[in-house]
Amino acid sequence: MTGLRLVFMGTPEFAVPSLKKLIDRGEMVVAAITQPDRPKGRGQQLASPPVKIVAKENGIPVLQPAKVRVPEFVEIIRELRPDLILVAAFGQILPKDLLNIPRYGCINVHASLLPRYRGAAPINWCIINGETETGITTMQMDEGLDTGDILLKKVVPIGPDDDAQSLHDLLSVAGAESLAETLDLLTAGKLNAEKQDGLLSNYAPMLKKEDGRIDWDREPLRIRNLVRGLTPWPGAFTSLGDKTMKIYRSRVAGGSGAPGTVLQADRSGLVIACKGGSLLVEELQLEGKKRLSARDFLAGYNIIPGTILGNRDLSHD
Repeated sequence: MTGLRLVFMGTPEFAVPSLKKLIDRGEMVVAAITQPDRPKGRGQQLASPPVKIVAKENGIPVLQPAKVRVPEFVEIIRELRPDLILVAAFGQILPKDLLNIPRYGCINVHASLLPRYRGAAPINWCIINGETETGITTMQMDEGLDTGDILLKKVVPIGPDDDAQSLHDLLSVAGAESLAETLDLLTAGKLNAEKQDGLLSNYAPMLKKEDGRIDWDREPLRIRNLVRGLTPWPGAFTSLGDKTMKIYRSRVAGGSGAPGTVLQADRSGLVIACKGGSLLVEELQLEGKKRLSARDFLAGYNIIPGTILGNRDLSHD
């Protein structure tokens, strides 16, 4: 326990282990700041962010500003007199007036090894780009987008079968551990900040549905990485006739043919030709159907070898 007055800012599941770590350590979390409740699911019922749920369960006051940069909210934070603001996947950029309130500033838990993969979707893009390792960086926040000084790094390997969900889960736990270590170094006076080298940076933009469109005229490994990086959301997709088909699990396979051509569709699997090889689809979901293994899907749906998979436009869906 540091004895510092802490404000925690976070919204999704990724931030939950960090908040729980603070609670388990007995830290003085004077408020949890999270995004407003949003409609969710088929019924579009308002749902609370995961951080709000955990904070409420532990008696931590919750604030849900639509915008953190308005003067009224900045004043609310000022009145809380935080020594430090901790941020993990909050979802809004903090203004200078807010950054300057705590005496120790604001520390962010970021899911990449900065300066690599600055931006909103670092977990997805490192898999899409075929990286074999990533990690967590704790960073002293400034007004830029993930440009502040590096405080601590923790490397996390990316397994060949990791997808965005499994890597998210690993990194969320590593983020909580890194945050605790950063706090301990801060209170011990042993925290050394390191400037980022902007020349080594790249950008991980927010994902869109269209990012999942499969180009079968690419190498099978690149397509497999796209599938992994976009599972579970927004999903890599192609089309089968007039239906959209999402692919959730796949392997590089042998065989060749015109890109997008179904080479095999039987109990052994669904094999689709790509540039310089093919892809064995192991798990998929056809529009209007359940997510199934390819074997179970093909037991009830006939696909003829030679069928060409196209690219239905999802922009109006």
